[in-house]
Amino acid sequence: MAATAPSPVKGPSSYFPSIEKKYGKPIAHWMQALEQAGPLKHMELVAHLKTAHQLGHGHANALVAWHLAQK
Repeated sequence: MAATAPSPVKGPSSYFPSIEKKYGKPIAHWMQALEQAGPLKHMELVAHLKTAHQLGHGHANALVAWHLAQK
């Protein structure tokens, strides 16, 4: 039986390698930053990452989507 190739990572976590490379911090750092931001709505958390941490919109959105999906 032929081995199957692993399926590509999809969804918000597919951004994680590029986020870690670009900003030099592990995903755990960003999850902690989101937790410390408090009970904000999705776009409020995205805005927080963009303004307080200078993340791009796509990266911030992926982190927030993952963060909220874990709750």
